[in-house]
Amino acid sequence: MKRFVKFLVLAPVAVVIVLLAVANRAPVQLSFDPFSRTEPALAVTVPFFIVIFAAVILGVLVGGIAAWLAQGKHRKAEKRYRREADRWRSEAEQLRGTTGRAALPKA
Repeated sequence: MKRFVKFLVLAPVAVVIVLLAVANRAPVQLSFDPFSRTEPALAVTVPFFIVIFAAVILGVLVGGIAAWLAQGKHRKAEKRYRREADRWRSEAEQLRGTTGRAALPKA
């Protein structure tokens, strides 16, 4: 079922991507020189769909990195809570071992 739903979502996306690539295959000049429009120092001629896909991929990467950096404080807090839970767990096991029976009441 999960595989079918994945196919149901990804198949139309794949069709749209292929149609976009076929419809936008005309060559365009991608210039990295903001000062010269007629004779750019660094320019590449590529199909337009490559420019579109590269922009989308770059946007996804930048957005992913920004989200990862923004969640750093949450990862740090989770690590601290995990260490604290491990410390409590080991302390509880120590208490159980020293008394010979469960020192903590069962809930």
